[in-house]
Amino acid sequence: MLKLPSDESQVTTQESVIAPVIAPVIAIDGPSASGKGTVAEKVAGALGYHYLDSGALYRIVAFAAYRDNIKWNQADALGDMAQNLDVAFKQGDIFLEGDRITEALRSEEISRGASEVAIHPTVREALLKLQQSFRKTPGLVADGRDMGSVVFKDARLKIFLTASVETRAERRFKQLANKGIDANYDQILADLQARDLRDSQRSAAPLIQTDDALLLDTTHCSIAQAVAFVLKVSQKDCN
Repeated sequence: MLKLPSDESQVTTQESVIAPVIAPVIAIDGPSASGKGTVAEKVAGALGYHYLDSGALYRIVAFAAYRDNIKWNQADALGDMAQNLDVAFKQGDIFLEGDRITEALRSEEISRGASEVAIHPTVREALLKLQQSFRKTPGLVADGRDMGSVVFKDARLKIFLTASVETRAERRFKQLANKGIDANYDQILADLQARDLRDSQRSAAPLIQTDDALLLDTTHCSIAQAVAFVLKVSQKDCN
């Protein structure tokens, strides 16, 4: 005979046990100029997911510090500033305190500064919750250097996207040349090598391929092929 609880407070309704929907995440990590941003954005578009360019947040910190005369090695000042950033992403553009700064963030100097400010735990901690707030239904594709290892450890799919440093330098050189920006291949190569070393050896959230991440080497692979690969493994992961 089924015995009902005598205390109404002990009755658990179906509504009370429904777990909140947690949006799936595809995390794409990798070194500078590997193409992860372009791949991640195209995958997000194909799936109808939200997109997070986590590197943009560090470029914003570097830009804001440069604007406010804060040196990129002043960890405490950078952390304080990062906690109070007024940032908005609208239709492909980035705004800081209402000012559009999209193009300013793409300079080689600011990219280099992003790598320098990213080594500070104070900055990474300040930006962690902001990055996680991008996780919304129906899903998120996030690219960076610690998306799968730190920010979204429970990501449904993790990709480590890379390419040889020479290939990455050539791609960056052509990208800048196509925009009419003067660039020096040897300088770009040296900057990428220094950035790789700094990103992989920093104490806070170093760039690593986690054990559960799939390696995608794009040295001899087009963007379209890389996108197709991620979409294919994503569909397998769903089944």
